[in-house]
Amino acid sequence: MNRFRILVVDDAVFVRRAIAQILQASEFEVVGEASNGKEAVQEYRRLQPDVVLMDIMMPEMNGIEAVRQIKQERPSARIVMCSALGQENVIIEALSAGALDFIVKPFLPEKVLATLRHVVQLYTRGEERPGS
Repeated sequence: MNRFRILVVDDAVFVRRAIAQILQASEFEVVGEASNGKEAVQEYRRLQPDVVLMDIMMPEMNGIEAVRQIKQERPSARIVMCSALGQENVIIEALSAGALDFIVKPFLPEKVLATLRHVVQLYTRGEERPGS
């Protein structure tokens, strides 16, 4: 099975662990983690993952600014945002910055997997994989 490489970005370790557990028996593999937007940009450059799953509210640099920086360097980057309920205006800003989709916390495993599968289907349209 061809596994898709995921970078998980969240300031809460328990959230990163929960996402890794959801992805464990799927076609997705967590290849890296970051705890803020600044680390996310650095890890994206280093790992060139297929998809980034990124929290919005984080210290040092928020997820929206990290999306902007990553998309500026690699417009084909696939980024899915994570947000808490009630952050609709922030989600709109994240999508405007270049995120492809979003997942609302608390996570439902089937929603996480369905959203990531939707995003990676973009590869089947002949688009370049981010790590290519």
